[in-house]
Amino acid sequence: MWEARHGFPQPDRSDGGHRRYQPEEVDRVQRVAAERQAGLALPLAIRRVRDQEPLEDVSLFAELRRLHPELTPRTLTKRAMIGLSFAIEDETMARAERPILCGAFQRQRFYRQVQHRWQELARTAFASFVFADFTRVRRPATSPMEVPLASGSPMMREWLLVSWDQRLAVCLVGWELPEQRQPADSARRFEAVWTLETDLVRRAAHLCVGRVAGLAPALAATARERIDSLTGPGAAEQLRAAAALTTRMAEHLA
Repeated sequence: MWEARHGFPQPDRSDGGHRRYQPEEVDRVQRVAAERQAGLALPLAIRRVRDQEPLEDVSLFAELRRLHPELTPRTLTKRAMIGLSFAIEDETMARAERPILCGAFQRQRFYRQVQHRWQELARTAFASFVFADFTRVRRPATSPMEVPLASGSPMMREWLLVSWDQRLAVCLVGWELPEQRQPADSARRFEAVWTLETDLVRRAAHLCVGRVAGLAPALAATARERIDSLTGPGAAEQLRAAAALTTRMAEHLA
């Protein structure tokens, strides 16, 4: 019943079609059962166990597409990605109260160009994290935590912005398209999706925080609790946010 309704657990199959459960899958089932015994509804218990899984060094764009295949990516230029990002950042500063904020910038120099904006965002954020090819982990008092990416990390090709709060939930993620030759900076292109779907934005926030868990366990645990403690915006609130974001995007892209 769990498998049919929730896609969990995911057992292997023998040649005869019989389910075969690996030890790690049995452990997940036991943890879901413990969460159920503690009073959580089954869908929430499954989601919590999934969100607590250690995250391998995978593409966030690919992971979100795998979890939500209905998402339709669009090819956007760097200019369009900047416009969308600025619109989300502006709306976050105007609407969100204590958000979880995550951003992926590929290169440290790209982040430094907009660090002043992220310092403002971090001032009121509950927790904020930025990912790039930083040389070391840094936790400045007035800026987001800087999380290094290995040179071979899939995130080195990605553009990401996540804002998760009770009044605003939005995620923009893009994967840079490979070119036959190095394009001019302004001509770089991304396969991108952006969404205000609450469950997807919550999952994106968890995926980002999962990358921090090994570097700052206490901070990651606190951020996870914050993510789970919020139900996210209601439908009417998200509709207003969508209208506001569309207006801001138009202004930045004009």
